[in-house]
Amino acid sequence: MKKAVATSSTIGAVRTPPSTVFVIRCLISILLGFSAFFILLFGFILVFELSYQDKIYPGISVAGIDLSGLTQDQAAAKLFEQITYPAQGKVLLRYGDQNWIASPAELGLFLDAVSSARAAYNYGRSGGIQRFQDQFEAWYYGVDLPAVILFDQRAAYQYLVAIANQIDKPVIEAELGLQGTEVIVHPGQHGRYLDISQNLEALSKLLKSLQSGIIDLVVIDQTASIVDASAQAELAKSILSAPLELKMPDELPQKQGPWTFEPADLAKMLNLERLPAQNGEQYQVTIDSRILRRFLQSISVDLSVEPVNARFIFNDETKALEVLEPSVTGYELNVEASIQKIQTELFQGRHNIQLVFNITPPAASDQASGKDLGITELIHQETSYFYGSSASRVQNIKAAAGKFHGLLVAPGETFSMAKALGDVSLDTGYAEAWIIYGDQTIKGVGGGVCQVSTTLFRAAFFAGFPIVERYPHAYRVYYYEKRAGNVIDTSLAGLDATVFVPVVDFKFTNDTPYWLLMETYVDPYASTITWKFYSTRDNRRVEWETTGPVNIVKEPEPIYKENPELAKGEIKQVDWGVDGADVTVKRTVYKDGEIYLQDTFFTRYQPWRDVFEYGPGTENIPTPSPTETNNGGDD
Repeated sequence: MKKAVATSSTIGAVRTPPSTVFVIRCLISILLGFSAFFILLFGFILVFELSYQDKIYPGISVAGIDLSGLTQDQAAAKLFEQITYPAQGKVLLRYGDQNWIASPAELGLFLDAVSSARAAYNYGRSGGIQRFQDQFEAWYYGVDLPAVILFDQRAAYQYLVAIANQIDKPVIEAELGLQGTEVIVHPGQHGRYLDISQNLEALSKLLKSLQSGIIDLVVIDQTASIVDASAQAELAKSILSAPLELKMPDELPQKQGPWTFEPADLAKMLNLERLPAQNGEQYQVTIDSRILRRFLQSISVDLSVEPVNARFIFNDETKALEVLEPSVTGYELNVEASIQKIQTELFQGRHNIQLVFNITPPAASDQASGKDLGITELIHQETSYFYGSSASRVQNIKAAAGKFHGLLVAPGETFSMAKALGDVSLDTGYAEAWIIYGDQTIKGVGGGVCQVSTTLFRAAFFAGFPIVERYPHAYRVYYYEKRAGNVIDTSLAGLDATVFVPVVDFKFTNDTPYWLLMETYVDPYASTITWKFYSTRDNRRVEWETTGPVNIVKEPEPIYKENPELAKGEIKQVDWGVDGADVTVKRTVYKDGEIYLQDTFFTRYQPWRDVFEYGPGTENIPTPSPTETNNGGDD
């Protein structure tokens, strides 16, 4: 079966409305107009591009120089001709009153005209549609490109180095030294240097601006620690200009010295030191205190005098003190103060310098009165007896007792007999006599001194003063148990005291507020030594008791020893026997009716034997009876 097909023969024709036709025609006209415009625009652009195919687009300049329509070669030539800054520009470099003028070319600045022209030519020739915008803006607004400048900093650096050679100064430190006694001084100087890095940076900025200008060069100052040592040099020269003479002060009685240091000696003591100062360093001239100190210490012992109180005797009639020996002012060298003074005065140009001494006045001068010292009366005296003593023993008693005659004991002072006694020797007036040494009685220098110490002990004991140190004899010595008329009084046993300088001492304390004056009197004819104490009474009263010798130990049998210095048949007694015993003495001191002090003195005496010596060959040695009074030794 066939389908029916509609044909124009079967359907009537469709007719287009007139308005639609008009629109279509308008659109066609517009399209044809745009096509013609773009054809014309394209043609214009084509013609424009072809016209500037090898030329720089309009409106393009380099460094303000219009290069429009020029080829690259023409543009390069024009730039080279008109940009004269590298060769004709001026750069003034200055420091203080020094000036250096250079062209940019001398400093390494060059114009790259070819590259500048190429940059101008390439402007607007890349970037797609953007290129047309760049071409239009160049034509409409104008475009000024920077010139291509080449700056070789090596040339500028070398130029600055040449300037630095004229500006730079090295730092020189002042020098001060010695050659023997000659002072050597060299002045110093502050330094400076051209800061090439900073100046190169400033120079680069100015040159790239293609402008002439002035650059104040950056110069770094360098400070020397010490520039001028002339003042210290003059000081050193002054110190070495003359010998140094040290002497004792004029007011001191003892005169030693002077001590002279020649300039050569001073030069060895001179120190030239670099020391920190407020603005760096400085030289300081000093005297080596170590050398001075060693020297002053070596002479200080001989320049030291202990203060010595005056010695007096008390006039029992007038109740006044009479000067026996004047007082002595003490002094000693002050080493450190002397060093300081020497340095100070040397620096002031003085070469005759008095040393510094510490002055110590005596506690009791010879101008003191009894009232001043509290010495107004006799407060106690003590007498001991030395019947039967040899001449040498009496000599020693007189020599020892004389050391204490007129001597003062200060209030509160603990008196040392050994210190006051000093050296006991043949050179100080003593003779050889019997002394107790160890477990035997022998001849020795100073035998009899213990008669003096025993007398002092008893004086201090019965005056009521505190006994600080006391040593008894090893055995009973009958000298110390004698009364007037050569009578033995055993109650005196245990009231002896021995002194052996400097090991064994006797000490007591003056515990009153008054000075104590001691006077000693030796009467060889009466065989007495009397010790007197003068002061002011303070209502002391002494009571004492003794056991006397108890626990008696009989003396041992005698012994005999051969002595090759004795003749045949000669027998000699050299030690004397005595019984041993214990003695206890108790003392009570009252003051204003009250017990003030109580003490006990216990003594254990050893038994002692007779000792005989005989000459070689002696036969039938008897036991001889002693040919002289048995004094139990002569110490």
